[in-house]
Amino acid sequence: MDDRGGRQPSSVFEVRGVGVLLLDDQGRIVQVNREAEVLLGRPAEDVLGHDSHDRLHRDRHGHTLPRSSCPFRQALNSGRAAQGQLGWYERGDGTLLPLCWLITPCRIAGDRDGAVIVFYERELGTAAEESPDRSRPEAAALPELERLALLAETTTTLTSTLDVEEALRRLTRLVVPRLADWAVIDLISPGEEVWRASVVHHEAGALVDREDLQGRMPPIPHESVMPLSRALRGAASALAGPENYQGPPDTGIAVAQRELFEATGMHSVAITPIRGVREVLGALTLGRSERIEPFCDLPLLEDIARRAGLALENARLYQRQRRVTETMQRHLLPQLPRVPGLEMAARYLAAPEASEVGGDWYDAFRLQDDTLAVAIGDVVGHDADAAASMAQVRNMLRAYAWSYQEPPSAIVDRLDQAVQHMTEASLATMIFARVECSGADHRGCQVRWTNAGHPPPLLVTHDGQARFLNSSVDPLIGAELTAPRQDATEQLPPLSTLVFYTDGLIESRARSLGQGLSKLSRHAAALVHRPLDAFCDLLLERVRPADNDDDVAVLALRRP
Repeated sequence: MDDRGGRQPSSVFEVRGVGVLLLDDQGRIVQVNREAEVLLGRPAEDVLGHDSHDRLHRDRHGHTLPRSSCPFRQALNSGRAAQGQLGWYERGDGTLLPLCWLITPCRIAGDRDGAVIVFYERELGTAAEESPDRSRPEAAALPELERLALLAETTTTLTSTLDVEEALRRLTRLVVPRLADWAVIDLISPGEEVWRASVVHHEAGALVDREDLQGRMPPIPHESVMPLSRALRGAASALAGPENYQGPPDTGIAVAQRELFEATGMHSVAITPIRGVREVLGALTLGRSERIEPFCDLPLLEDIARRAGLALENARLYQRQRRVTETMQRHLLPQLPRVPGLEMAARYLAAPEASEVGGDWYDAFRLQDDTLAVAIGDVVGHDADAAASMAQVRNMLRAYAWSYQEPPSAIVDRLDQAVQHMTEASLATMIFARVECSGADHRGCQVRWTNAGHPPPLLVTHDGQARFLNSSVDPLIGAELTAPRQDATEQLPPLSTLVFYTDGLIESRARSLGQGLSKLSRHAAALVHRPLDAFCDLLLERVRPADNDDDVAVLALRRP
């Protein structure tokens, strides 16, 4: 859910006569439904972004309440639900709206804390009616408020994640123990296989994940009239109990259900399909074993399952896209060549919030004179467009480096001119180097490179000394600057490790670039005796900032 001001209210909150306000963790209004606009006599733009207490909340005389005595603020600060039989909001025309209300904590966009206020207008008669009295008929509507608050919380909680397993965990936390002692979720895979993905029980104040009851299920029967079989076909919701499965089983799913009742002790369950937009995704079962009263609110369960289905379908589509883009990224990144006298290892990690492809890249390939060319770069962006631009830049670099026996600076200059006129790439940083080893035993080894606006390479000797190769840094690729590019040369001592990397490894919002470089230097020196693959893995694990939102590429060379 997008919590920026000025957007249209979400249709999931539209219930006739009931207003809904979604608050952020500061109590500011980030979303309203249309009924709230009607009840308050205010357009959404008049309240979005404002503190709900200051903008709306009043006492019965129209005065602003002290924050210390505001029940809405107390509930927001404590993170607990609260409710009231009578409160007052100021309408747009200055009159007061008497209301019954319920506030409950929830998650909003970006996994942030917030709250949802559900309210409706209360009809007032005499002054005596203005005092709370739970025996009055108005109190009978309160369960409806709780119901609406639960549905609103379900929507905000489930739509704020694109991970299927996390969505299932959140769903079970929403309904257990609030509605049931047990929650069972059966999912249908794209191949029509059924998997019991979650069985959760409330025990001693905690949720226990019963992995022993999870796993693969028998296939969906197309003729069975048993409750779960019908739900998995999307046919109907149903109330059921162990007595439904006492007779001869008609399918393997009926056997599995009888075993479930025996293992859990549930005496009453409600089963409903989990539907996406185009297909049935599975079934949600809520069961009671400790509570005496049977489960009977099928419409509520159907509303919850409908919201869960939309969230799960979105998460599945996202994960499907991730698999496609991960495959694309693997094909875009090269296989490292075998070079006598050198070891090489490389790693790529995608941006956490992107589509798993990006503009960071590395390359290593042999040239016509049998020397090794290595490159690392970063095209601005971390999305599919950046990945496409990266592929263009890399392929052109390979072509120029193979065709022209020139210093790295001259090759990059040719590439720069081409990028400005022939590609969609905007700006890119890059280091391009030639690694030249001489002699039959390759004992003499040097690297010659040019730097186009990229972080400097790091050289770590076998005795643990680390230093950055701070050569002149020339303009970025695509910057349209005419300054001549420079080359630098460095000898590679035996057993030394040379590390090329992109800025996602060192940049952080919480620390300076110098601190990031220092951290990289310390950990690289400490890990220099590790095998090169382990060196790269541990370097990423220990150095990459926790708040990193960029992709990362690392290319390491070692003289064995």
